[in-house]
Amino acid sequence: MKATTIWTGVAMLATSPIHAQMVIHPRDIVGAAIASDIVRDRQAERAARRTPYAAPGHGPIATATAARDACAAKALDQAGPDAKLIGKARASSMSTGWEVEGLIALPGGGDLPFVCSVRNGSVSGVLLRR
Repeated sequence: MKATTIWTGVAMLATSPIHAQMVIHPRDIVGAAIASDIVRDRQAERAARRTPYAAPGHGPIATATAARDACAAKALDQAGPDAKLIGKARASSMSTGWEVEGLIALPGGGDLPFVCSVRNGSVSGVLLRR
């Protein structure tokens, strides 16, 4: 929507008498803005297919701390809205990333251990042990 607004503003400037030899119709601008939004959405879909387990907001995972935080967030997401992390998750180094282990407190009582692996900069899997 923001792109549509910007393109519309550009169209209004481009159709002013200063640029009389170059006529741009507002429908062309709106069409270009819609095409731009479609391209942006498709690029986001391609990026999501390349790294399906990437943790939103964490970017490429390059440190043990980032691996621990991303895995804890994924595990809490899978455990449910009222689950809480018990203590800090532990990250161990592997040849291609990290293995993270931790414990989640469930709302009805009880603990749920989890194991998560981070490979090549993204979360590659989370296992909740019931």
